[in-house]
Amino acid sequence: MTAPTYNLMLRQAQLRDRPEPVDIGIEAGRIAAIAPRLPQTGQQEIDAAGQLVSPPFVESHIHLDSALTAGEPRWNESGTLFEGIQIWGERKQHLTLEDVKARAIATLKLQAQQGVLYVRSHADVSEPDLIALKGLLEVREAVRDWLTLQVVAFPQDGLYSQPHNDALLEEALKLGADVVGGIPHYELTREDGVRSVARIFDLADRYDRLIDIHCDEIDDEQSRFLEVMAAAAIRRDNGARVTASHTTAFGSYNNAYAYKLMGFLQRSRLNFIANPLINITLQGRTDTYPKRRGVTRVKELWQAGLNVSLGHDCVQDPWYRFGTGNMLDVAHMAVHVCQMTGGAETEACFDMVTHQGAQT
Repeated sequence: MTAPTYNLMLRQAQLRDRPEPVDIGIEAGRIAAIAPRLPQTGQQEIDAAGQLVSPPFVESHIHLDSALTAGEPRWNESGTLFEGIQIWGERKQHLTLEDVKARAIATLKLQAQQGVLYVRSHADVSEPDLIALKGLLEVREAVRDWLTLQVVAFPQDGLYSQPHNDALLEEALKLGADVVGGIPHYELTREDGVRSVARIFDLADRYDRLIDIHCDEIDDEQSRFLEVMAAAAIRRDNGARVTASHTTAFGSYNNAYAYKLMGFLQRSRLNFIANPLINITLQGRTDTYPKRRGVTRVKELWQAGLNVSLGHDCVQDPWYRFGTGNMLDVAHMAVHVCQMTGGAETEACFDMVTHQGAQT
């Protein structure tokens, strides 16, 4: 009897966790069998010739609404986060649905060509018409057949720094945003930042959404909203559904406080996303020397057993004029900036753009 065929057969594929190449049978878009030699045939067969076959790359953190706008309306000459926010504030006054959709799809195609099949993008919801969000929600449906896109409702200008941003964030969730975002360190006061974290957690509970907060993306060692997030996750027992993005101030905390905080983070089980390409560039701009690296404590979080993934964050936008969307560029930078050059550490950086990104 002839063995049944698969839609696709990969022959002689090298997996990271197998000493010898294997055959991989794929049926209806899913892996159906893995063995040193599968007797079945494939309707299409590809000889991998011993080359690496890995899970698709996961882009854990990107801003598609601002992608491909570098130099519009002007360049970020200081290279700072805050000038980038100012420039984006000018550029987003001219957003249209077609503008957002065209740039987002172009960026996603660029990433898909480089093995990215899962993307989490933040959408600025600080404008009354919610154009960025609506555009990305349409893109989410348009690319569904070839890429999975999650959309984060992100109040770029703060939740309480403008009169209507709180209501706009909730409206974004009603429209279908997958994740609730925030930026507590950019609120007008520490008290507003704490209040914004509580509000984000409340909205996530009400609408059954994930949470992904831009947290402490600043060089100020007194910016300590990560502890606020950890406390909220511990009390609500929902840390697996919560992500702290950037947390660059964590790299500037004194070690005694960082040691105490790490214990709370382990209790909370928060997820973390670092963006080494961008934060090595944006942070430390007001330092003389020694000049900080500006990236969170990736190695220490990983060693503590917490889920850490990596994002490209920006692709040719007001914060970063470069970028190809290649997640191997991101992992490469993490290996260097985070000093993860040991064998297991280098492997971990690859996991951070594949397996661990999928868990975020």
